[in-house]
Order: sequence, then structure tokens, then C-alpha cells
Amino acid sequence: MENPASAARIGVIGGSGLYEMEELTDRETVEVSTPFGEPSSPYVVGALNGRRVAFLARHGQGHRLMPSELNFRANIFGFKTLGVERILSASAVGSLQERYRPLDLVVPDQFLDRTRGRVSTFFGGGIAAHVGFAHPFCSVLADIVVEAAAGSGATVHRGGTYVCMEGPQFSTLAESRLYRAWGMDVIGMTNLQEAKLAREAEICYSTLALVTDYDCWHEGHDDVTVEMVIATLQQNAVTAQRVVRDAVARLPIDRDCECATALGSAIITRSESIPAAVRRDLAPIIGRYLPQS
Repeated sequence: MENPASAARIGVIGGSGLYEMEELTDRETVEVSTPFGEPSSPYVVGALNGRRVAFLARHGQGHRLMPSELNFRANIFGFKTLGVERILSASAVGSLQERYRPLDLVVPDQFLDRTRGRVSTFFGGGIAAHVGFAHPFCSVLADIVVEAAAGSGATVHRGGTYVCMEGPQFSTLAESRLYRAWGMDVIGMTNLQEAKLAREAEICYSTLALVTDYDCWHEGHDDVTVEMVIATLQQNAVTAQRVVRDAVARLPIDRDCECATALGSAIITRSESIPAAVRRDLAPIIGRYLPQS
């Protein structure tokens, strides 16, 4: 499944505009099949600042997939088979606090799950594993993203909790006020499942949250519209490109964070009890922890 010619150690998830930058050269489109179905779109792999980077349009070309329709497992598994070790996710969020203004950037360090019934694990079907998720983002990668964001000229905030809601509707006023009362910081619809699956795949993960609006709690923002979000997001896209370019250049080659060995003590099913089909399908993720036959 892995294409050696297209091997990339860095992955980027976001809109298709993220890879529409002149600096990305030697591009190729790579289609990846996974045991979990097809990813949102083919991966665009190219050279950026001397590193091979794989880009994925989260919602597909033309933004045709709703948040609840995303095949998160296929998206992350596809990155794994391409050799990706770090994922930088860029996504639009609403602000739940006055200090996070539209066009600001937030690099959160926590999640609150308000989704319903989304598949967010590679395990099951004869194998059980429980990875640690107390700190859902890679702190090493997050620090690099913050440094790159600060150099972009934008206002960047380090830390905060990302509420992941089901959508596709925006929040009710009661919900927005509740999240503020809980002390939450930003709200979006996509990143939590990506982070959980990346941890299981032993891939470092960090979010670059692009603030587009104040959600509906704020006076003057009580009727958030798609037009409002898109208008701000288009301005944020240029900033996001700068951050991605700089972050890629700053990334170290080797990893010494806990993400790289997250499965080391997580698999509790005895090796001989794991079905052969599961062993085969999950080999890119669990193979290093199973005895060789």
C-alpha cells in the first residue's frame, strides 16, 4: 500500500487551498486504498522546504463532504501508509471567548467531545487497545506551530480547549452560552477524531485553529452564516500557508515525544488471539508490536 516514491514524513490536513502555493514543487497525486474505505480525496505529495509533505483536502475536492460524513479512519490510515509521522491540521473554528478574535490563530491543547456516534478508533473486531489521551496534542509539534504562527504576523494563542461538535448546524445560543460557562475556548466540527486516530497510529498531531467568527453568543454574531465564515477563512488561508511553510522548515528529523510509542503498552489482546485478517489490515499500525511468524 505504501508508495516509496511518494513517501512523506509530514502530513497536512485542511482545505485544498493549503497546497496551492508556489513553494510546493515536484507534486504528484497519490491515491491510497485502505481497509476502511477511501480517504476524502487523493493525497497531493510534494517538496516543501526540502521535505516531502503529503496534503489532504479534508472535505474532498470542492468541499463536498459534511463533517459527519468524513472517513476519519481512512484519512489517517492513508497518511500512515505514506510514511507520515507528523500531522498539522488547519481548520476553521468559532471563538467562544472575547480574546480570540476573527483572523486570530489558536493552537489548542485540549478537547471536549460533543459529537455523536462517530467512529474514532482503528481497534475492535478482535483486538482491543487503549491509548493514553490525557494530552491529545503533541506538545513538541504544537510549540513549533506556535513559533511558525508568531512569525507569520498573525495574533496567535497557545493553549485552550477545542469543543468538537457534531454539526452540520452551527450552535444554538443556549449551547454557545453553555460552552462559555464551561470555560471552553473555540468550537469546530472535525479535529477530535483526527487526533484520536493519529495517536493510535503513533502520529504526532497538532491543530492550527483559524478563528472565523465569534459563534452566536457574541452581540453582532448571533446569526453566523457560511458567507461570514468563508470571507474570513479566505483571509486566513494565506496566513495558514505561511505557517505551514515555516513549520515544515522548523520540524526536527527525529522524534522523541511520547506520540511515537503510544501503542507500546496499549494493546491488551494476546497476540495469538488477534484474527489474521485484523493483523493483516492493521499491520502498518500494530505490526511492530506483534511477534514475527
